[in-house]
Amino acid sequence: MAPPDDGSEPGSEPGSEPEPRPTGSGELEELRQRIAQLESRAAPVQREHHRMRATGSAVLIVLAAILSLLAVVSVWARDQVTDTNRFVATMAPLASDPHVQSALTTRVTNVVVQQIDVPALVSQLSSAASQKGVPPKAANLIGSLSGPIGSGITSLVGTVVNKVVTSPAFATLWTNALRAAHSSMVKALTGEGGGTVSLQNNQVTIDLGPIIEQVKTQLENAGLGLVAKLPAIHPTFTVYSSKSIGKLKSYLRLLDIAGNWMPVIAVLVAAAGVYLARDRRRALIGATVAIAVAMLVLGVALAVFRGYFLDQLPPGVNSGAAGAVFDALVHFLRVTVRAVGVLAVLVALGAFFIGPSRAATFVRAASSTGLSGVRQAAEQVGFRAGPVERFVRRFKHWIGVAILLIAALVFVFWDHPTGMVVFWFAFVVLIAFGIREFLAPGPGLAELRQNTAAGPGGEGSPVRPPPAAS
Repeated sequence: MAPPDDGSEPGSEPGSEPEPRPTGSGELEELRQRIAQLESRAAPVQREHHRMRATGSAVLIVLAAILSLLAVVSVWARDQVTDTNRFVATMAPLASDPHVQSALTTRVTNVVVQQIDVPALVSQLSSAASQKGVPPKAANLIGSLSGPIGSGITSLVGTVVNKVVTSPAFATLWTNALRAAHSSMVKALTGEGGGTVSLQNNQVTIDLGPIIEQVKTQLENAGLGLVAKLPAIHPTFTVYSSKSIGKLKSYLRLLDIAGNWMPVIAVLVAAAGVYLARDRRRALIGATVAIAVAMLVLGVALAVFRGYFLDQLPPGVNSGAAGAVFDALVHFLRVTVRAVGVLAVLVALGAFFIGPSRAATFVRAASSTGLSGVRQAAEQVGFRAGPVERFVRRFKHWIGVAILLIAALVFVFWDHPTGMVVFWFAFVVLIAFGIREFLAPGPGLAELRQNTAAGPGGEGSPVRPPPAAS
């Protein structure tokens, strides 16, 4: 007798449900195992790739910091050589420096006195006294006063020279001479040109001939007519003397050539280092901090080299005047160092405050809250943003990019920016971002506290979908 056909499987109990047989579970498990094997094999390669990127980014950032230091020095050297106004602005204040005035007074006085034959002058006075009937003893007494008379002449010449050197007219003469002799300063730094300033025997010297002519005129007006017979003389005033000046000249020539391209190369290398990094925001912070440290190192090096420079001066050179000359020459270099350092710090701060850290988020939220309050107060007195708010909110990100690009372009074409210029640039950029935030306020402190209180998985947090069934 055949068993009843109830649709059950053979060997199963009547009335029981058949267990579903999984379809494709073996293939799915095999596929998972293969993916896990591929990921385990790719993980070391990926880690090695990330390590190489991080190393390359770090090397480029360090190289950019070194190049930024060289760029600042090369631009300074190029300006001193090729820009007449810059050169005059550098050297003109020396005319009012007490140390330089003292050194010039001593140098000019000694040259003028050396041209006066004091013994012959005393002999002429003694002969004139005898001819006028002065007793012989008195005439002989005049002849023995060569020393006091020479000292008196030296004192008179020194007084007149100091009066000339410290007068406003001398400052004008000094400035005009510097401007006219800028081609000569080119010779002092590059070995080309000629004129008042020259480079000879490892010494940078200034021709004092024009000053002596003015002193002769003043002495004639003071009653010392014999100086009118002095020949035209052109003594020199040594500004700097060193056996290494030839090397310095070569280095400055190389830096002058690199002055046009070194800043561009430094920026491109820094940009490449930031682009190569996985976290570009942190890399930007690292690059700007490295550049700021490079500027600090350069500033310290200038202070140390000043002491070395003064210690290497040969005997007889006025150290005060030499120090004043050094300070004048590196004045604009120090200004540029401060400007680049301040700019690097500001960019680093900007990159930090756009990041996801709690401090940066709090600052952004607090700023938005404050500007939202200003916006509400403005709306109470009738302000309406209208379609402007919709436009700003829609293109808010690109408006921020445009603000930064415009500021960067204006800064690049700004002639010799200073630290104060950098500060005002940052101030204007902040005002521009404040206007953007005023027109389209972002999340404030209230939203920040709400999200912080909710926390991950808390009330108000987005509900995660359940995991997909295997």
